[in-house]
Amino acid sequence: MIHLVPLAQIAPHQVEALLDRAFGPGRHERTAYRVRAGTRAIPELSFAAVAEDGALLGTIQCWPVSLACDDGDCVAMVMVGPVAVEPAAQQGGIGRMLMRHMLDAADAMRDPLPLMLIGDPEYYGRFFGFDAAHTSRWRLPGPFEARRLLARGTGVPECAGELQPRRVVPD
Repeated sequence: MIHLVPLAQIAPHQVEALLDRAFGPGRHERTAYRVRAGTRAIPELSFAAVAEDGALLGTIQCWPVSLACDDGDCVAMVMVGPVAVEPAAQQGGIGRMLMRHMLDAADAMRDPLPLMLIGDPEYYGRFFGFDAAHTSRWRLPGPFEARRLLARGTGVPECAGELQPRRVVPD
C-alpha cells in the first residue's frame, strides 16, 4: 500500500537523493530550475508517496511563478514539477497518483491559480487536461521545446511574456 503525505514530512536530503536518481546529476541545469529559482515549494501542493515500510517512492513539488506580460500585467501561476518516481518503481502509477492528488488539492483551494509545467503533452494532456493552447508566446529563462510548455485551469494568460519566480511572503 502507498500513502500520500505532505512533502514537508520527508527529510529534504531524501527528496534530493530521489530527484538525483530520477533525473540525474545535471537536473539543476534544466530551464525549470531557472524559472523557480529562489522560491520555496508550495507546501499545500507538494506531496510524497511512501511505501508501507517507509521507503520514499515518489514526490511532486509545486512552485510559485508568474508570467510577466509584455503589456505590464503580471499573472500569478503555479509551476508543477518535478514529479519524481524511484526508478525501480516507475511505470507503476505512482506519478499519476501524485499528480491526481495534487490536482485535487489545487482545485480545492479557495482561489486556485492557473497551473503550468514543462512536460510531455501527450501524457499531461491525455490524463490531466494540460495543453499548449495559450503558451505559444511565453518565454522562459533558458531553452525549452514550445510544444512541452503546457498550462491548465481558469485564468491561463494568453499574453506574450516571461515566466519568472514569484516571491511569496509567508502569512
